[in-house]
Amino acid sequence: MSQLDELLVDVATLVESGQSNQMSLTVVTGGAVITGRLAPEAVWRQRVSEVLADSARLAEFSALFTAPTRQDGPPAHLHFHMARILQGTMGIPETGGMYRVSIADVSAWTMGDFSYSDH
Repeated sequence: MSQLDELLVDVATLVESGQSNQMSLTVVTGGAVITGRLAPEAVWRQRVSEVLADSARLAEFSALFTAPTRQDGPPAHLHFHMARILQGTMGIPETGGMYRVSIADVSAWTMGDFSYSDH
């Protein structure tokens, strides 16, 4: 987007302020459709850090995600957890992933998550 969608920024701001992870959202970014729940950045970072810490090969990256967040101004990113990239009739990954999407790169969005079928 050449200009940030103020309504989407407001949604992200409300998620950040309420520390809620129940807001479902679907976005189109870079030709991909991502659907899932938004999480506050601090919650998202903590979960990513935990996943990395449990990995024998990636544990050293865990500390990067525990650093304090820099919050000067409105949120610039959406932090998805339990999210999937929709590809045809499938959601990838099946168990849900964690994605950070720049609000500036969102070309379309809707409230709620889209269903998909694994069959």
